Amino acid sequence: MTRIDPTEAAQALNDIDEIVQRVRRSRTYDIASQMMILWGVLVFAGNIATFVSPRHGGFIWIGVNAIGALGAIAIIMFRFPGIGGRGFDARMTVAFLLFFAFGVLCSVVFGHFGPRQMGAFWPIYFMLFYCLAGLWFGGAFIAIGLAISALTLIGYFFITGGAFLLWMAAVNGGGLILGGLWMRRV
Repeated sequence: MTRIDPTEAAQALNDIDEIVQRVRRSRTYDIASQMMILWGVLVFAGNIATFVSPRHGGFIWIGVNAIGALGAIAIIMFRFPGIGGRGFDARMTVAFLLFFAFGVLCSVVFGHFGPRQMGAFWPIYFMLFYCLAGLWFGGAFIAIGLAISALTLIGYFFITGGAFLLWMAAVNGGGLILGGLWMRRV
């Protein structure tokens, strides 16, 4: 039996710790990529549906958000049961509800935003949290959040009329789908 010196033991422990960190990051990116693709498809469809039937935009987005929330819960519960040995964490549902409540408070109660402002506010608001997540989970979140936010602002200031909804379908919906696919490769 060979003996390892303390330096070799420390290096072996560091190697193990690096592998554990990569697996955690990979799992986080896997979950995030599925969520991004789900929401990307829904947001793309929501923007196109609102372009086709602007009078029904409010109902369309309530449906998009409800389907997205249920889809996100399904991904977590069925695709990744027992993440970290915990299973479904009700705090995530509460966090999601608080996130939406704060967004509604800012955009509807305080801001009285019109459809165009709502079309820019919600993607940027979501991307704020992507950027914040990137501080803990990796730069891909920050890159995606900043890119979609910047393109949303470009559209808000330079794309007029109904074309803004088409722009947002491509930028927000398409950006989330592409970001989700990219995260599978990172």
